[in-house]
Amino acid sequence: MSIIGKDGAPVSAAQIQAALQRLKEAHLTEGPSSAEQRIDRLDRAIALLLDNRQAIAEAISADFGNRSHEQTLLSDIGGSVASLKHCKAHLRDWMRADTRPAPFPGTEARVEYQPLGVVGVVSPWNFPIVLAFGPLASIFAAGNRAMLKPSELTPRTSALIAELVARHFAETELVTVLGDAQVGATFSAQPFDHLIFTGSTSVARHIMRVAADNLVPVTLELGGKSPVLVSRSADLRTVVERVLTVKTFNAGQICLAPDYVLLPEERLSAFVEEARRFVAQAYPRLGDNPDYTSIVNPRNFDRLHGYLADARGKGAAVLELNPAGEDLGDRMRRKIAPTLLLDVRDDMQVLQEEIFGPLLPLKTYRDFGEAIDYVNARPRPLAAYYFGEDAAERQRVLERTTSGALVVNDAMTHVLAEDLPFGGVGHSGMGAYHGIDGFRTFSHAKAVLVQSPGGEANLPMRAPYGEMIHGLLDHLLTP
Repeated sequence: MSIIGKDGAPVSAAQIQAALQRLKEAHLTEGPSSAEQRIDRLDRAIALLLDNRQAIAEAISADFGNRSHEQTLLSDIGGSVASLKHCKAHLRDWMRADTRPAPFPGTEARVEYQPLGVVGVVSPWNFPIVLAFGPLASIFAAGNRAMLKPSELTPRTSALIAELVARHFAETELVTVLGDAQVGATFSAQPFDHLIFTGSTSVARHIMRVAADNLVPVTLELGGKSPVLVSRSADLRTVVERVLTVKTFNAGQICLAPDYVLLPEERLSAFVEEARRFVAQAYPRLGDNPDYTSIVNPRNFDRLHGYLADARGKGAAVLELNPAGEDLGDRMRRKIAPTLLLDVRDDMQVLQEEIFGPLLPLKTYRDFGEAIDYVNARPRPLAAYYFGEDAAERQRVLERTTSGALVVNDAMTHVLAEDLPFGGVGHSGMGAYHGIDGFRTFSHAKAVLVQSPGGEANLPMRAPYGEMIHGLLDHLLTP
């Protein structure tokens, strides 16, 4: 059985441990996966997604209350298939040993990329397919087996994933564990060969603590407050269109969504007017618009309204971009209009917490250096977005700020580049995947040295020490 926790049955630590043990035993018994076996797993994952794309889109929309099928097909299905196909096309090259310069005459040196074994995957609710199958693409390409714990906040989607995985994969290849946060905690405490978690920084701290008990290496894909730095040289209409395209996609429930904008003080009013124009064009109605995603659950709906109340109470101007003037207070429908916040202060929750919704604070600067300083005074973000044509400014952002990625004149599109590593730094995460970087994250780079027939590298260490070692020491110890 490759589903643990089916039909809401209680999940025990013993069940998870037994499934992990089966996977580990299969890895040891069957030996390293061949290129053909890896490609077969990738092909089955692609078939799983493409053959069931409509059912997946319907399950995600039902979990959210409403989510555009086009958004799901583009991001979750299309994004996953792109990663799987990229790994399939390149894994034979990635598997080749990396030859290194011989350290001594007659020796050979190389790096062999070896599967780690069994990788645990804890995936989130906001993109429940691509943030599961994206890592699995790298995990399978590297020759590993896996256990997946999808989010309990999208229960229909998680149950469907589990059913589809059970149809396409043996319990010695990929196992799905269903359950609540307590099950997730038990899952994360297992002695995996690697663990990847995508989610919040607060939960990541717990993940690291329990993983440390078994010395399990972790990859953490978190979030944070990704800034938009707008230059005076930028075309403002382009800035607004590209920023709000991402901020309204999935209703801003994206770890890479722009979290606040830093722009010249004299361009604030123009930004607001361009934002009104864009939203009216893209979303003339919100409440019954199938293209505009609902907030995933009442708790997050209330959380976002709490941020708005906090901002208003502390003096912010809250500008709701609601072209039809609809009443969006229904907690069953859970739609929140794209909303700009002006006159914001740093003690407001919208500038303290990752927003994960369609709220966008606007801060102004007089000198561009103020924007750099503001970003650097805060935890390092998953991405930074610079808009402008000033080459010197662009270089300052690149050199003087640290973020998981830098995107110039756009937002979030770096995640579509399979050959770029996707990951954070500091509070926004550690480690990366996608492309060869993912293959290497989930591989052990094993150093291999083949000694020469004469054993030249061994002889200087052999007593009694005489002329040979003294000559070597003279060479080594010369400045």
